[in-house]
Amino acid sequence: MKHVACCLTFVLLGGCMSLRSQTPRVIHSKGNPILADGEYYSADPAPLVVGDTLYILAGRDEAPADVNDFAMREWQLLSTKSVSSGTWMHYPAILRPETVFSWAEPGHAYAGQIVAGRDGRFYLYAPVQQAHSSNQDPFAIGVAVANGPLGPWKDAHPSGPIVSQSIPERNTIQNIDPTVMVDEDGRVFLYWGTFGKLRSMELEQDMVTPKAPEISVTTLKGFFEAPWLFRRGNTYYMIYAANNAGPDSNCTRAIYHACIAYGTASNPLGPWTYRGVILDPVSSTTSHPGAIAFQGKWYLVYHTADAKGGGHFRRSVAIDEMSWDDSSNPAGIIKVKPTRAAAPPPAPTRNMASAAEAHASNEPIPVQYALAALNDGIVRRNPLPPDMWASWSQHNPPVQWIEYDWPHPVELNGARIQFWNDQPAGSNVGVAAPASWHLEYWAGNQWKPVENATAYGTKADGINEVTFRTVTTRCLRSVFQASGEGDAYAAVAVQEWEALTPRAVVPQTQTSAPPSQISRCY
Repeated sequence: MKHVACCLTFVLLGGCMSLRSQTPRVIHSKGNPILADGEYYSADPAPLVVGDTLYILAGRDEAPADVNDFAMREWQLLSTKSVSSGTWMHYPAILRPETVFSWAEPGHAYAGQIVAGRDGRFYLYAPVQQAHSSNQDPFAIGVAVANGPLGPWKDAHPSGPIVSQSIPERNTIQNIDPTVMVDEDGRVFLYWGTFGKLRSMELEQDMVTPKAPEISVTTLKGFFEAPWLFRRGNTYYMIYAANNAGPDSNCTRAIYHACIAYGTASNPLGPWTYRGVILDPVSSTTSHPGAIAFQGKWYLVYHTADAKGGGHFRRSVAIDEMSWDDSSNPAGIIKVKPTRAAAPPPAPTRNMASAAEAHASNEPIPVQYALAALNDGIVRRNPLPPDMWASWSQHNPPVQWIEYDWPHPVELNGARIQFWNDQPAGSNVGVAAPASWHLEYWAGNQWKPVENATAYGTKADGINEVTFRTVTTRCLRSVFQASGEGDAYAAVAVQEWEALTPRAVVPQTQTSAPPSQISRCY
């Protein structure tokens, strides 16, 4: 739920809106994400099946564009009787923390889950902030109860949360992202946690009272947050957001991004065995899974930044089929291939960058940055570290470069580049626009500067465009002379780098899945 490796000040946007004013609406979804028009953003999906209906509980992202902070004031529901139909009911604003929990602060409606209890009622496990808390971190987990998934909801434990930094035991973690499973024998199991700390506990059949002490789980490789517990056959599965990052990681290259990994156990309280990755990083930095069987198929729900106007803090729920490898014991989860709603054909463009593979002089680049950001077509007014390539290190070198390699020769006669900085021009610390830069192309056996180039701009608050005499090449480099002097230089950062051909064409997008089959130019 929280952004990877960021310490954020959570924003409460204020105001109060009547829940009764929010009427259900029919959604005819054309594919992922389910809510795609940007009117409502949805995040942290938690699926629930009741009879012939699949429900998805989701938080609502309300952060303004380019604001890097969570603004989440309420929960909403999606429901369908057929995933393939694309027809969903959208129930906006089914509840807010302060309308159900008298002890909760408004806002901060983070990742929760609804489960069916043995008594026929439904229980919502909700992470909220406790008002007037004396704990270092005010997040706590409350439980609401209703006769149906749509409510109305009331506090199932009016005396306060069932988990906090002081209840039922003292802890120092942030107590969010609860997942609950009622097993076939009626036993109730709760998991929760974030920032690499995962806890579990069995509850009494009243769904709120601890039955045993908390257990710390440490065997799920790369665990960061967003646990989801479920059972298939005699095996228990835990899927979760992981962020074990690095150039050789099977999860993510950038620490700010997360994959979805999983582990298995023969007991709902473990011990857990890590099994692998089932969903690669998506377009949002956070990732949050839920898995469920519905009408003879298994589905994985998650969120992305793919809706209109979407972003890392304006996420939207997606759903795809999840398949199994029953030849192994325990059965393995086959990696899910995310789908998207059909898009119109790409328009012709002079920018050939999307067809290239990016490289840089500082590979493997620091795990907080993403080389793929160079040619993803996205420039943000307020980017996060993985939205750019950067050369930052403890000792920044005076010269750095980035490179595009194409599988076949292309004609080029221009480039556009968007720098990013946190220090003014001329600085020898932090990240600053380069003192100068130039373009080189591969001329068959050597790198040569492009000819007749116009001025190389170095502004960091807009696009710098260069034109030059047309060349035919497979590789293009931008070479940067860093800001600074002597043995102290600032780093260089680039959000987007376009390589321009003389005539607009429809480029073939080069996939970024390693290992590359494109040969390098040296």
